[in-house]
Amino acid sequence: MGSLALFLGILIFSFVLTSIAVVPFINLLYKLRFRRQKQKTLDTFGKRTLIFDKFHADKAGVPVGGGLLVVIVVSLLFSLILPTLNYFGIEITSIHNNSQAEINILFFTFLSFALLGFFDDIKKFFHFSSSNFFGLRMRQKLILQVILATVIACLIYFQLEISILHIPLIGTLNLGYFYIPFAAFVIIAFANAVNVTDGLDGLASGILMISLFGLWVLSSTILDVPLSVFIALWIGSLISFLYFNVFPARIFMGDVGSMAFGATLAVIGLLLGKVLALVVIGFIFVVEIASSLLQLLSRRYLKKKIMPAAPLHLTLQEKGWAEPKIVQRAWLLQIMLTIFGVWLAII
Repeated sequence: MGSLALFLGILIFSFVLTSIAVVPFINLLYKLRFRRQKQKTLDTFGKRTLIFDKFHADKAGVPVGGGLLVVIVVSLLFSLILPTLNYFGIEITSIHNNSQAEINILFFTFLSFALLGFFDDIKKFFHFSSSNFFGLRMRQKLILQVILATVIACLIYFQLEISILHIPLIGTLNLGYFYIPFAAFVIIAFANAVNVTDGLDGLASGILMISLFGLWVLSSTILDVPLSVFIALWIGSLISFLYFNVFPARIFMGDVGSMAFGATLAVIGLLLGKVLALVVIGFIFVVEIASSLLQLLSRRYLKKKIMPAAPLHLTLQEKGWAEPKIVQRAWLLQIMLTIFGVWLAII
């Protein structure tokens, strides 16, 4: 009961602090002109998306970069709270022998992918890129993601000695050195999946918030204090951000948030040793990135599109679904996916 009260209090504190800072932060983004550009409505793969233009033209001018505030708040509080807990004699228990390595991996993932996304956002909105591409080229971004994800995977493998994959109802599979490319792939996939999903007001942030509640339950049941504190801070800050991100949004997450959040979500799943449960919990993210990838491959090799637009939420809009309807139904589906994923992780 004491641990639960502590984690809930940390969540509330993070929510309050972010709520105090978010309106001044939105005003700052307006002053810096860090906002969505009307003439730059391109998809993840650098192609113009007419359906996106049709449904999202009114979003031009809304500030982008709200994920940066969440990253700053969570990182600062995480760096302060753990030493404070230790000072007051609260043991920082972890599922791993090296809790400091776990903390460092969380920090490195969160901040490195945030910096990559922030750099991409700056190139987009301040026009530091050449005229023939939007932000970073897909290839450039992927190379940087591969480098970062491989470093993180090596840290998990060598410092925490994690190399197993838990398969519900079957057991565990030791991947050995193959764990490194496997973990790197999971990190890259989720970083891009959350980025692709962040296309409707409240869609990615709401799905992420519900997903984190599931992972929070798992980390709390194994008494992993660093993970539980980090997720509590993240949820609290994300709820405050989501208040301003729901339809009609006053602020968007930006690549600085979507890349950092997707990569860190994957790393938490890896640290918990529940990758298959993570895939279930993050299934909507998986479907969104898969739809974009299939559209790209179809366009390249079949010379035609298999859907009106990608990712999937754009096709649903083209079919006549209102934006709030898509988002709210996605949230409801996410609640059940999270419950199912947590159930798989504990059986």
